[in-house]
Amino acid sequence: MHRTLRFALLLTAVSSIPFVCAQAQADTTRIKSVEVQAYFSKQPLLGLTSSASAISGEQVERQQTITLLPALNTVAGLRMEERSPGSYRLALRGSMIRSPFGVRNVKIYMDEFPLTDAGGNTYLNLIDPLGVASIHILKGPDGSLYGANSGGVVRLQPKGFDVQENQMQLNVTGGAYGLFQEQLSIQHKANERYNFSFDQAFVRSDGYRENSSLNKKAFQTAHQWRYSPQAELRVFALYSDLGYRTPGGLTAAQMAENPRQARPAAGATPGAREQQAGIYNKTFYGGVAHQWQLSDKLTHHVSVFGSTTDFENPFMTNYEVRDERNLGMRTFVSYVGRDQGSVQWEMQLGFEGQKGWNKINNYDNNKGVQGAEQAKDKLDNNQYSFFYRAMAKFYNRWTVEGSLGLNKASIAYEQLFPTVANGTGDIEFDAIWMPRLASSFLLTNNLALRASISKGYSTPTIAEVRSSDKQVNTALDAETGTNYETGIRWESRNRRFMADLAFYSYQMDNGIIRQLDANGADFYVNAGKMDQKGIEASVNVHILKPQTHGWMRDLTYQGAVARQFYKFERYELAGKDYSGNKVTAVPDWTVANTLSASFAQGVFIHLLHNHVSSMPLNDANTVEAKKYDLLQVKAGVTLPLQGKLGIQLFVGADNLLNEKYSLGNDINAFGNRFFNPSPTRNFYGGVKLML
Repeated sequence: MHRTLRFALLLTAVSSIPFVCAQAQADTTRIKSVEVQAYFSKQPLLGLTSSASAISGEQVERQQTITLLPALNTVAGLRMEERSPGSYRLALRGSMIRSPFGVRNVKIYMDEFPLTDAGGNTYLNLIDPLGVASIHILKGPDGSLYGANSGGVVRLQPKGFDVQENQMQLNVTGGAYGLFQEQLSIQHKANERYNFSFDQAFVRSDGYRENSSLNKKAFQTAHQWRYSPQAELRVFALYSDLGYRTPGGLTAAQMAENPRQARPAAGATPGAREQQAGIYNKTFYGGVAHQWQLSDKLTHHVSVFGSTTDFENPFMTNYEVRDERNLGMRTFVSYVGRDQGSVQWEMQLGFEGQKGWNKINNYDNNKGVQGAEQAKDKLDNNQYSFFYRAMAKFYNRWTVEGSLGLNKASIAYEQLFPTVANGTGDIEFDAIWMPRLASSFLLTNNLALRASISKGYSTPTIAEVRSSDKQVNTALDAETGTNYETGIRWESRNRRFMADLAFYSYQMDNGIIRQLDANGADFYVNAGKMDQKGIEASVNVHILKPQTHGWMRDLTYQGAVARQFYKFERYELAGKDYSGNKVTAVPDWTVANTLSASFAQGVFIHLLHNHVSSMPLNDANTVEAKKYDLLQVKAGVTLPLQGKLGIQLFVGADNLLNEKYSLGNDINAFGNRFFNPSPTRNFYGGVKLML
């Protein structure tokens, strides 16, 4: 076994959870218990009935803050990829085979507002990491409470809510390949009733490869107004103007010859640089949430939200323009019962619904300029769920909870150009009941066992029903499956050590698989049955108790290991039988090791190591991406200036081992163009002002 794996498994052998504890502050000796925003309230991680994780804002800043990728990849079972700057993919207990870019199978929220739109897509790359206060992750299907998902739920908590003190932060970073980043974050508590935040960011990069430049401007604001002792109003708004070039995949020979080149021309098809291939996304997202304490037991929550997106994608063979509009509402009533003889209980009843309007037009791409019309389609979709949850806790030791959701989705389509027979229609996905039953039992005050069974459900997204091959695919079915899971958590009395071990088995029917045609356009098919089993282990250790004196003030280690046994149980396509093969784009092993240390005089250093084993890149398992070990480091010093004013100087390095690897590959690529080479060893540095 690889020595990195032996080291990580040794540290996690006692038992562990996919969780990341908030970094202890150097000026305190108190280690706080980890809490996760799960199932309508914050709950202690130890007794939670699900596999979960919490990532603090401090952890997001431990490495380069251009992307959430380093922080998210410290969580066992969660994997984020980057094919080029700005082009990200995310999978939670799943494969990248549904993700040409963006997110599939996972429901993502910003506080109470779903970022996942009515069409099932999430533009995670619009979010600036500095505007995120914390990240809470629930693993495994949770369709009973959060609508269509089969991988899990990710909840981003923006800055601006629950502000305790005034803060201002300005970051300026520069680095290799023309990197420049500026971030401004302001959090202000006007009084006990009103607080807000404003976050602004700009980043540009020339990129490691030809035709891989990035330009992004993001603005975000959040407001919280407690206008009465029983009620509060929350407002969130985001505007992002994102543009990045896409260099395209290379063959193994092309990567060996020149890994920095963009996809070259092939026959009559021009290359990525000639066609100025890229993504341009201008999105406004807004939401308003209201909470009203009707009585000491009863609370009502309601949120309304919407978004508008102007999307352009010049590609090798066409120029796609999308106009997307979304509107939705989420509301629930929560009833918390009084303690009845050592029994605590609560229940929630609610509804979440979204409607989307999508216009998708394709034109000839004349070297980055729109040409003649190729296709025009209109797709409107509806998605809604009703949900109910009940939870009881007996003697503060045994928690039992059950939830049930009814999910329904549909798509109405109209093919406007070229005109075809039967060019209009409806795609109806059957209403499906989504149950979840779970329990957690504290054997001691520090050791908990848990088990759950839940149903997963994920409908095809708009981008899969009407993909870049310009066809409306009415044959795609929704993914469904049942997840069985058990786990154990242990936390030391002084909270300096916490560990978790989780086992799961998810049997998926109608798994959706990405395919590419001869022109590089993608389309999707159902793959029959997929067997997804896994083991996840995590550990968090405060090697040194946080202290305010001495040359070393804090030293923590976090480890996360995931072993995934994923295979096609039944999958036949175009006369070929892939049954028994490994599921495409799933590594057998992923390992994350994080070591953070702070010293006297404000000196700090953060080390992050990621190991990803080899993985198949096509359904036939004939092409593999090689394993790699990615080592990153960030170090600096924080100096007080005057009053509350402070300055931090930092430097960092990426890919210290100078690995030749591809952080994001093209799946089932036509012409063997699988690889998107990632940067070699590179450096950055910057300054942060704090008030």
